[in-house]
Amino acid sequence: MPGIGCDTRGTGTRFPPDPLQTPYNSSMKNTHLEHPEDSILTGDLSVLDWFVNPGTLSVKIDGSPAIVWGTNPENGKFFVGTKSVFNKKKIKICYTQEDVFALYDEATHASLIEILCACLKYLPRTETIYQGDFIGFGGLNEYTPNTITYQFGDIVTQNIIIAPHTCYYADSDLRDAVAMPDRSIWTDTQHVKFVQPEAYILHGQESFADVEEVCKFARVMALAVKFVSVKEASKIKQQLNARIRSGDTIVAADFDCDPNLIGLWALVKSIKDDCLFLCRNDGPAAYINGNRIDAEGYVMTNEFGMFKLVNREVFSYANFNHGRFQVA
Repeated sequence: MPGIGCDTRGTGTRFPPDPLQTPYNSSMKNTHLEHPEDSILTGDLSVLDWFVNPGTLSVKIDGSPAIVWGTNPENGKFFVGTKSVFNKKKIKICYTQEDVFALYDEATHASLIEILCACLKYLPRTETIYQGDFIGFGGLNEYTPNTITYQFGDIVTQNIIIAPHTCYYADSDLRDAVAMPDRSIWTDTQHVKFVQPEAYILHGQESFADVEEVCKFARVMALAVKFVSVKEASKIKQQLNARIRSGDTIVAADFDCDPNLIGLWALVKSIKDDCLFLCRNDGPAAYINGNRIDAEGYVMTNEFGMFKLVNREVFSYANFNHGRFQVA
């Protein structure tokens, strides 16, 4: 059968553009989204163009687990699963409830089994492959699926709550799936409440043009930087995450690299923070430890890539120190 992409026929939503005919290359392999500041460590400065060009802005929802659903182009069958449906080797894909129980041990994955069975039962059948974050089961107006607590205006009457954010084009094999931001407009069903906040930049701006001058300065600063290899960058990212996890200040002298590289990293991070300050959304009220926040963060996609805008001092610190990440 032909490859399946982001058409939403049969879901009651509008049709996004053909993913292969978009005006910019908004697709990417199914990889982990990166922080803008981390992307410059190897000398790739394309994020400086990404900051100042128009793109698609969406809200990051802090749900858990990530749910993938749709029609497998290999056999035409509807499925649900976690991101393990994209595994290169041990693929875990569920077409029936029997598959769910066969793939996951009930003693250790009882909650996940319940979620996958509910998603298999209630999610609308679509030709398109989607990914979204599971928020919870209906019956309440407050949910804490992971680190952030979300408050809805009314009691949720649907059976499950999902925040869709990504769709995939797969020609014939899920392992080769290409991710794109989901531009569909989802309509709640009797059984599923879709959380899809509208994200926007203050003052009606189409891009983060306010940071254009500092982006130019960052390019000048980069001329004096000795960049590192992909392998070295991976180690530096681990060190940076460790500092953020512990709430420590980032000090260039603590890293085994050119101090100017950490200085550039800090500058790009400050640009990211300025952009994040300009973002807003109309989603459910969000809280961390009882304190109101705007959101976990945002994702913007344009011809220069797809990156996440997250306040690492607030959300990443809280996420790293969330109970599920702790070691006894």
